[in-house]
Amino acid sequence: MPEKALFSRNPTRRGAAWPWFAVAAAIILADRITKLVVLAAFAPGETRFVTGFFNLVLVYNKGAAFSFLANAPGWQTPLFAAIAVAAAAIISFLLLRARGRRLYSAGLALILGGALGNLWDRLQWGAVADFLDFHAAGWHWPAFNVADSAITVGAALLILESFRQRDAAR
Repeated sequence: MPEKALFSRNPTRRGAAWPWFAVAAAIILADRITKLVVLAAFAPGETRFVTGFFNLVLVYNKGAAFSFLANAPGWQTPLFAAIAVAAAAIISFLLLRARGRRLYSAGLALILGGALGNLWDRLQWGAVADFLDFHAAGWHWPAFNVADSAITVGAALLILESFRQRDAAR
């Protein structure tokens, strides 16, 4: 049986993706709420000890992951915003086509929510607000946020899904 067109008028076809877009929206909401709470309670650069391996800290990252290009003179903000918009469009397209692939769809939804959460920051503040600071033996992992966590977990799910697909093909 031939596959239906991507944008068919079949409501079951379009409706299959809405729960995954709801997951992405929940990630955006959780990211916004946590960032607004931290912004209300912290001054930039302020750190609060929580445990022997975890602090809360408010830092703004103008770069990408691990502060890549954070010290560039400002051109990186529109570049990373454009990349996030393009990624969101591609991921949305993939979600609409991912019928029945739950792990794949979950990974895409988490990445979509995280990308849009960080995009919101870039558009509002010109940088991403990070506040989770893990450390051990004097070494600190770069601070991150809920959106970053969702992107990381989503990427891990996509990697796991790729191994499952390979095993199923054998």
